[in-house]
Amino acid sequence: MSLQFIVAGIGTEIGKTVVSAVLAEALNADYWKPVQSGDLANSDTETVRRLVSNPGTHFHPEAYRLTQPLSPHAAAELDGIQIDLARIRIPETDNALVIELAGGLMVPLNDRDLTIDWVAQSGLPVVLVSRNYLGSINHTLLSVEACRSRSIPLAGIIFNGASVPATENFILNYTALRCLGRIGPEKTITKEVIKQYASELDIKLITSLLSVH
Repeated sequence: MSLQFIVAGIGTEIGKTVVSAVLAEALNADYWKPVQSGDLANSDTETVRRLVSNPGTHFHPEAYRLTQPLSPHAAAELDGIQIDLARIRIPETDNALVIELAGGLMVPLNDRDLTIDWVAQSGLPVVLVSRNYLGSINHTLLSVEACRSRSIPLAGIIFNGASVPATENFILNYTALRCLGRIGPEKTITKEVIKQYASELDIKLITSLLSVH
């Protein structure tokens, strides 16, 4: 099976889409977002499509496209549907595949299933995206603990935004996870910016850490 993994964040608006674009660019990987809530004309899939330059990336359609920018369970209810984990099937591809989640790991998909339940079911490794803010240590460690309690493999962490060494060093030392990369604060995210960050990634390290799971 080709390299497949999940990009998860410690919360919403953490930078998962930018990180997914960088990883797709670096690995010439396909991209898939299982659930899109709101902003369908300017979805995360369309955002990554605009940011990725390589011709090898294929963009797979979402399993669920919900009209309202809410938690998936609430957005689905307003749309008169219920999200079924069995319908969220990983696309078939011979290419590497980047899967971007909606929101954080504990986001509800329906009245009984959380996003992390689908992640555990998938058996795929997770690249965790952390953003530095007051409380981010707590949110990052909780996300790591949630994955480990469900035996979800973690490949490492990518930090997004302004760097805070004291925060990042504590997280990496406490969790014993590898830092896979850092994305600094950017006023505008363009194809050129994505290309630059993609070129700075240690692809051999990332591939080896993802492949051991």
